[in-house]
Amino acid sequence: MTVTVFGIRHHGPGSARSLARALDQLEPDIVLVEGPPEANEIVELAVHEQMRPPVALLVYAPDEPRRAVFYPFATFSPEWQALRYALSGDVPFRFIDLAVTHWIGEGAARERDTLRTDPLAVLAEAAGHGDAERWWEDVVEHRRDELASFEGVAEAMAALREGEEPESEHEARREAHMRRTIRAAENEGFERVAVVCGAWHVPALQQMPKASHDAALLRGLPKTKVTATWVPWTYGRLAYASGYGAGVVSPGWYDHLFTVDDDVVVRWLTKTARLLRERDIDLSSAHVLDATRTAETLAALRRRPLAGLPEIVDATAAVVGAGADVALALIHDKLIVGERLGGVPDETPVVPLQADVTREQRRLRLRPEAGARRIDLDLRKENDRDRSRLLHRLALLGIDWGDLAEATGARGTFHELWDLQWQPEYAVRLIEASMWGTTLPIAGAAYVRDAVDKAQSLAQITELVEATLLADLPAATTEVMRAFQARAAVGTDVQQLMNALPLLARVVRYGNVRETDVAAVAAVVDGLVARIAVGLGGAVSSLDDEAADEMSTSVSNVHGALALLDRSDLREQWEHALAGVAARGDVHGLVAGRAARLLLDGGRLGAEEAAQRLSLALSRGGDPAHAAAWIEGFLSGGGLVLVHDDTLLGVLDSWLAGVGEDGFTSSLPVLRRTFATFSPAERRQIGERVRQGARLTAVADAEDDLDHERAALVLPVLAQILGVER
Repeated sequence: MTVTVFGIRHHGPGSARSLARALDQLEPDIVLVEGPPEANEIVELAVHEQMRPPVALLVYAPDEPRRAVFYPFATFSPEWQALRYALSGDVPFRFIDLAVTHWIGEGAARERDTLRTDPLAVLAEAAGHGDAERWWEDVVEHRRDELASFEGVAEAMAALREGEEPESEHEARREAHMRRTIRAAENEGFERVAVVCGAWHVPALQQMPKASHDAALLRGLPKTKVTATWVPWTYGRLAYASGYGAGVVSPGWYDHLFTVDDDVVVRWLTKTARLLRERDIDLSSAHVLDATRTAETLAALRRRPLAGLPEIVDATAAVVGAGADVALALIHDKLIVGERLGGVPDETPVVPLQADVTREQRRLRLRPEAGARRIDLDLRKENDRDRSRLLHRLALLGIDWGDLAEATGARGTFHELWDLQWQPEYAVRLIEASMWGTTLPIAGAAYVRDAVDKAQSLAQITELVEATLLADLPAATTEVMRAFQARAAVGTDVQQLMNALPLLARVVRYGNVRETDVAAVAAVVDGLVARIAVGLGGAVSSLDDEAADEMSTSVSNVHGALALLDRSDLREQWEHALAGVAARGDVHGLVAGRAARLLLDGGRLGAEEAAQRLSLALSRGGDPAHAAAWIEGFLSGGGLVLVHDDTLLGVLDSWLAGVGEDGFTSSLPVLRRTFATFSPAERRQIGERVRQGARLTAVADAEDDLDHERAALVLPVLAQILGVER
């Protein structure tokens, strides 16, 4: 029996190319690869015509899916090449790492263990090279015309490990299990055994201790029930930035290195030019040639066997010139890392909920993609409504495939804008969510019922109301509305009710677009408005600055929600309560001013009365801080009211001109903050009106309106009070 151990680098294109050639030469009669033995039963799917790397083996505990581990593979992964070699040639294949069932129970859901010492760093330092990654690329990955020296790798690792104990007990058990599997292959009569493992493990598999030694290490290991399946992976998740321990910096570049046979630099820069031209960034054929020569020259100066990414990036920046930062960021995301999403066969074992989601994605032609994209859903169309329901149902279960963007203009009523980007970990979340049911409607309804039972506040139930209605889960809607009514009926916090109303108003207003029955929600809204109107007076009493700011926002939101509903009966109740707040002198200025402005905008308060309220709030002898807060509340809706009403502007200008130095200093921050919210055009027009004498005009108008006969009637009384003779 001959055992040949190939030490590779996970996801190394040079290692993968060399391994493929070495296996062709060796012609082994069994291939053993570092990986989870639980996947041996589904390994045949790797040669299925629908299998498209990058993919990953997912091994998880069905009773607690969060305890899971991924084993990703790309086309340029040496393990994938070994797997394809064996299965394509009907050569027996086995994964030989320590079974996940023995260690996932320790809570170590990890892809690869991290060594205390980086062997590449040690070797690079010994070679006089300060960058371990670039040293390895020069020695292995960029050597295209010669095989990697597996004997040299084994010798180097043996020297590094000489006198060293395994990094951990877990590592020792992993290597013991690999050796046990090699012995089993020998006992079965295989003659040429090929073993593919991480380079660090090579010495431990070449120098076999006694079987009893390994048996002692593996005796009495714990077991946890686990299941294995294949899931799609992405190049983004294969990159170091994704947190995957054995990842690579540049999956897209490594894919290019592995799949392109010649003119590596030219072909890469050609792809770069095509990408930039699609984004209206000029990069001609001449630029490509110049960049190629520059990159190759830099490689020669830096004594590298092939121009690598640093040289290509530097050369690209040089030929692009202005705007290079934008271009390089685009190249990094689209080419260096890449947006490829793999695919797995239909026969891949999945939980029923996953199968239901896959069926819906296909029915609705909403294919998962690794790259981000935006879709515009017209809720008047049946297919788009179904797409919206799918995305909302997934979001309800914690699978945020889509992020709902804010719609503006006409889109706000019947359009939804979604930013979509599929992530591999959603496979685990779907497995976790399968505890709620076998289909999305069943799982969503069960989740909502459980969330309602656990809700601690009215706000949480309110969010569930909207999520349930958007997800179109009628079975759960009745229960969540019943819970909302029960909680609201006994709630004493009026502001919580106020914060709940806008969400429910949106549901009532736009429910018909989704063909959702919102009659129950409309009935709840009627009762909610009545309770808010009755309790508003008490809710606005004795507020400090922070509470007043929150209450002012709540008041504005309620006013906007009722405008959305456009029901005169509800608006009448609300404006009556609002008028009571605006007329009180013991309410925080921010809230009172806001109430007055809303009444003015709604036509309930005339401009003349508004000026009187403003004048009263800004009267001499009053607290400047209160006056400034009133102005902030009154003007926070925008400055057009001052542009078009000379009386209001005149009152404000008169107060500001007459306020004392201390009062002005304390009021200035609030006033600046308020006026900063106005558009530049509004600020400019207000300044023009003040410069043209709006204040004097307002004062003159006020004098012209004076009734001298009525004023004379009070003079005798004033003379007596003051003790003066007329």
